[in-house]
Amino acid sequence: MKKLLLVLLGIVVLSACRKVDIIQPPPVMAESLKITNSVGIKLQSPFVTSEVLMNVKLESAGTVTIKIFDISNRVVSKETVNVVAGDNILKVYTNALPTSAYRIALYDVSNNQLGITDFNKL
Repeated sequence: MKKLLLVLLGIVVLSACRKVDIIQPPPVMAESLKITNSVGIKLQSPFVTSEVLMNVKLESAGTVTIKIFDISNRVVSKETVNVVAGDNILKVYTNALPTSAYRIALYDVSNNQLGITDFNKL
């Protein structure tokens, strides 16, 4: 009887330690971030205060560079990120930028421009 209880206790302990994978549904993308083309860049809003969401869409995974240009076409911010094929929702922080108009562009590793859009920092 003791052996039976020990075996049952062992089975309960082992089954309680089993990892259960929970499948997460894909995140729902806001309508303002959807891109119809196969490659591009789109901001959630053209008017920005401290941060804004951005959709970067590519045909294949890889490394891209995001550059922000000021009104005189000087690079004021540059960041390299790894992205997956399809939509990539990224957050752009603009706290350090003074109030003005800006252009944000997306480049591949060969420095080919993949997309460009404008925004205003309020």
